[in-house]
Amino acid sequence: MTTAHDSPTAAGSGSSASASFRATSRRISAGAVPAERVSEVVTAVLAGVHDAIRTHEVTYPEFQAAKQWLMDVGEGGEWPLLLDVFVEHVVEEVAACSQLGTKGTILGPYYLPDQLKLPATATLPMRPDEPGIPLVFTGQVQDTAGDPVPEAELDIWHADDQGYYSGFAPGIPDGNLRGVVVADGEGRFEIGTVRPAPYQIPTDGPTGRLITAAGWHPWRPAHLHLIVRAPGKRPITTQLYFAGGDWLDSDVAEATKPELVLDPKPQQDGRLRAEYDFVLEDSVEESE
Repeated sequence: MTTAHDSPTAAGSGSSASASFRATSRRISAGAVPAERVSEVVTAVLAGVHDAIRTHEVTYPEFQAAKQWLMDVGEGGEWPLLLDVFVEHVVEEVAACSQLGTKGTILGPYYLPDQLKLPATATLPMRPDEPGIPLVFTGQVQDTAGDPVPEAELDIWHADDQGYYSGFAPGIPDGNLRGVVVADGEGRFEIGTVRPAPYQIPTDGPTGRLITAAGWHPWRPAHLHLIVRAPGKRPITTQLYFAGGDWLDSDVAEATKPELVLDPKPQQDGRLRAEYDFVLEDSVEESE
């Protein structure tokens, strides 16, 4: 069980998130994006910065402090954390405008690929004494016509009862509370796990200093992460939250959506049971 003295640090989490991003992202060469598009977007970003400086009459000491902070973010490996918390939700909102099916939300910095494949009815890998309220998560993967999507994969991961992720906090076994569940022939699944806790993003680095300086809170509500995919379908990256949970209405990452809130019910065996069906649309290539 993770204790207070081995909480993850910003540097440790940033290093792990950076390594994970480099290992899983599709590297895009500079020539892959047309020069006109690069110019358009970068010019708009710089114009926004310039307007903020003029509007708020930013001083030289404030500019120098911002420059030092940006350098600290890079040196601390916190760019994945910073961008995923404060920027990614807008990129996802733009993408969602042209997508059907289940609502998506941010990937976040704590995804790790190539986890253990599990059958349709399975329990996520966990420690023998894994703390937390047992949770069973069930549902079905369907297409936009309401037909089942057989053998869809649900790549699922989440924090533990103390808000820590395996791979990003010391003392937690690799692959803990992570797995790729393969739905059955009717697209159905039943996943045993524990209810995750809310967590605060690491605050001992430059991102934390920004949050403190701005008077913001660093908390995210409890949630399950999922990437749901199947051949010929557009993958969905999403998070599922819990009704009545702390920070649900003030998520620091602004990633919650009402369509993504679970309402688990207690069962006679002491477990919570939550149900959610996913809808996958055809991929662009499939529909053309």
